[in-house]
Amino acid sequence: MRMRGALAVASAMAVAACVGPGERPTPPRSSASRPVAAPTKSRPERVPARTSYPLDRPARQPVASTPLAPVPGITVPGAVSASANGIVRGPAISTLPLEGEQASAALAAFRLSCPSLVRRTDASGLTLGADWQAACAAASTTAERDAASFFQRWFEAVQVGDGRAFATGYYIPEIAGAREPRPGYAPIYARPTDLIDVDLGSFVDTLAGKKIRGRVEGSRLVPYYDRTAIELGALEGRARVLGYAVDPVELFFLQVQGSGLVRMRGGEVLRIGYETQNGREYTGIGALMKSRGLLGPGQSSMQGIVAWLHAHPEEGRAIMRENKSYVFFRELDGPPLGALGLPVTGGVTVAADPRFVPLGAPIFLSMDRTDANGVWIAQDTGGAIKGANRVDTFWGAGEGARATAGGMSARGTAFLLLPVGSYDRWVARRAAGGVGGGTTPRR
Repeated sequence: MRMRGALAVASAMAVAACVGPGERPTPPRSSASRPVAAPTKSRPERVPARTSYPLDRPARQPVASTPLAPVPGITVPGAVSASANGIVRGPAISTLPLEGEQASAALAAFRLSCPSLVRRTDASGLTLGADWQAACAAASTTAERDAASFFQRWFEAVQVGDGRAFATGYYIPEIAGAREPRPGYAPIYARPTDLIDVDLGSFVDTLAGKKIRGRVEGSRLVPYYDRTAIELGALEGRARVLGYAVDPVELFFLQVQGSGLVRMRGGEVLRIGYETQNGREYTGIGALMKSRGLLGPGQSSMQGIVAWLHAHPEEGRAIMRENKSYVFFRELDGPPLGALGLPVTGGVTVAADPRFVPLGAPIFLSMDRTDANGVWIAQDTGGAIKGANRVDTFWGAGEGARATAGGMSARGTAFLLLPVGSYDRWVARRAAGGVGGGTTPRR
């Protein structure tokens, strides 16, 4: 979950806003057909020494494309799920361009998601586990080269709301680190021993599903330390230090992404993944900087934001501290996983809001830049990825992934691909009172 949750004005502003549980790995689109394999040993691996990928290198320039038009749809203000909003039929799936290596990789990722699809409760209210059984059975025997015919045979397109999509990007960053502290280095903390999770629903039924985090002070539960207090040393003796980041700005953005690699001197690599956060609300600094006129033309990408923070260290530290949220990590013995607990695939996996997209389901994106187009599989979530038709595209690890994800800001149209017959079954359940809210669906 995303984290991560790494920016609402342009890609980096969205990247800086997407942190969530359960996050994030694998190679970029060129090798998207395979999830990242876990290493065979639990201790940090030894690799040839080299530098990390500087976060302020230029973003990749997109190739423009013209999105497909959405079908007339209904958007219900305040709708809490796709079912509560209502859905409409999308275009005939035969009209969607589903060919190519990306579709083949999507089939492989969908196959991995099938066990979760058939047993999970769909928070969007659009499907039941049984709806996915036939498509999943077919996926298990379909070769990747037949991906286009597979999706055309077993799926239908539906649209949530107006279908207008916004896509950002995330990736696995690599930063320079050390095992020992030095002046200017930033500690990478594990979960503090005094951080408490509170399930409010266990106290008040109407608060079911809502949680807070805090710490005990005397006889009171109080909010946990914010970013400023943590950076000033509030966690000394309260949290284990996994390592140290050479550049605090790079650590800030690694927290945004939710997982990453810390390359130590001598080549040792520490793999870390999202464990939890301090319970404070997230503030996307990209949008903040944009609103204050700090970012000029072409500076709204992650790379532009990082360059500004490096050029203005004192002001940059103060701006980063306006984001009171702080992420704590755990050491991994393999790649981080998506919200389904499965390896995620660069160029194929998206983070989405499970209230509007069944986790594990395919999504067809038709966007204003070519690299965001195609069939994606919703295998992850993100703290800032909320609402209908909002996705965060995953690009893997390495220089190419950083260049694409850091500048990803695409707009266009999204169609959910649901098993054939799902729309009619949803309409029937709704008519019988089996799903909640929204307006009357239109055919």
